[in-house]
Amino acid sequence: MLAWTPFLEPMNAMQSVWYLLLLPMVFGISIVYRALREKQYANYWRSVAIMTGQVVIGIVGIAAALGLFVQIVIPLLNQP
Repeated sequence: MLAWTPFLEPMNAMQSVWYLLLLPMVFGISIVYRALREKQYANYWRSVAIMTGQVVIGIVGIAAALGLFVQIVIPLLNQP
């Protein structure tokens, strides 16, 4: 671990579950963003939860659309 260079040699231990790190990352970003943008903090945690859900649903939707594009559309383009 002493000679590990993160960008040149990625850690393989988290490679199979990398998508689980999306939730804490989005939650942390939502906390900071909503803390800076909220006018009234009465609905702070509700707006954090809504933003977290929106971002996660958006990323999952983009991943699904990209997966369909790669699996369906690109093979159709290669047919004569």
